[in-house]
Amino acid sequence: GAHLARPGDIVIVNGLLGDHGAAILGARGDMALDSPIESDCAPLHELIFNLLTAAPGTRAVRDATRGGVATVLNEIADSSGVSITIEEERTPLRPEVKGFCEILGLDPLYLANEGKIVAIVPPDEAEAALLALRSHAFGRDAAAIGEVGAGEAGRVTMRTVFGGTRIVDMLVG
Repeated sequence: GAHLARPGDIVIVNGLLGDHGAAILGARGDMALDSPIESDCAPLHELIFNLLTAAPGTRAVRDATRGGVATVLNEIADSSGVSITIEEERTPLRPEVKGFCEILGLDPLYLANEGKIVAIVPPDEAEAALLALRSHAFGRDAAAIGEVGAGEAGRVTMRTVFGGTRIVDMLVG
């Protein structure tokens, strides 16, 4: 449950983020952008079964559809009364999605995903969780992208590749 995250827990995603949102925006046709990005739609029940078998202490599993990873992390941080810090360098993004977002001024953390989960896992089960996810076709690019902390309750931040920190707020609207 979103209310079960604890300081020290690890934030894991099962692969490249933002593909679905970028594919849908690109397919609309009114932007005149030719993009090879495809949706990441996928059935995740087997992947989640593998995760929960390998890491039975998993605190939360959420799909990252509406509002993307940013919104899911904010909901978890708020519900659990914790802070969450993610690392930009460890956040898996396809170069094409990153470029697409840069052209349009979008943040890929807010793009919809249809085949991605965010999992909050106890630190002693994080490696087992990653191995289990990576052993499945829909989790081969799984990554630990951050950690739950005891900072300001409900606050999500990102350490940028430039060494700064920025707030990752809840999607508005």
